[in-house]
Amino acid sequence: MTEPDSLRASWGSLPPAGASSTDVDPPGVNQLFAVIAYGEVAAFYRLTDESKMAPDLASKIAIASMAASQMRHYEVLRDAMEAKGVDVLAAMEPYVKTLENYHSLTLPRTWLEAMVKTYIGDSLAADFYGEVVDSLPGESAAVLKSVLGTTGHSEFVIAQVRGAVKDNSQQRNRLTLWGRRLLGEAITQAQHVLAQHDELADLVLSGGAGLGNLNEFFERLQSAHAERMAVLGLG
Repeated sequence: MTEPDSLRASWGSLPPAGASSTDVDPPGVNQLFAVIAYGEVAAFYRLTDESKMAPDLASKIAIASMAASQMRHYEVLRDAMEAKGVDVLAAMEPYVKTLENYHSLTLPRTWLEAMVKTYIGDSLAADFYGEVVDSLPGESAAVLKSVLGTTGHSEFVIAQVRGAVKDNSQQRNRLTLWGRRLLGEAITQAQHVLAQHDELADLVLSGGAGLGNLNEFFERLQSAHAERMAVLGLG
């Protein structure tokens, strides 16, 4: 993953006057960064709360590291927006309710549910917003790729979940249903965000990967979700 300090440096100045149109952010980029930025903040507090369920010291340290990664991602987005003169707090405010709704509707009751949510939730966000990357100019694309990339904790989560469900069909079935619920709620909340914010919707729906066809996009989302559930030993 690109280190935050190097990204801050790349955002140290705005493009010069007369820059190529390919260097200019399309409408909706600030909204895109803002919704992801608040998503990182919300995820930080979620992980902090869920650390209380960690069964051992190694797990407590792992989830603390995950939470720290979320705040590093937020800082990268904050610096990128501030470099363009954006009031970051004001920009994030319109997305607070929707993202808090998602988390309130998907509160994990156990450590394993928390692990599945961490793995699936981050991946769904990366799938959804990652479709926009190819339509962004270089610096904005670099920022988006860095904050949607892997946090390096996937192997820990996979090992935790696979080990727990390997010889426990009841646990496996319960977590499979939980994963389906996470997918459904994520899609619902994403639709709410797009319906309420026109410039963001226009940006996402015109993504280079063909997000304009929503049916095909949601099919891709579900297919990727099924693959990740299989990696966790669920499905």
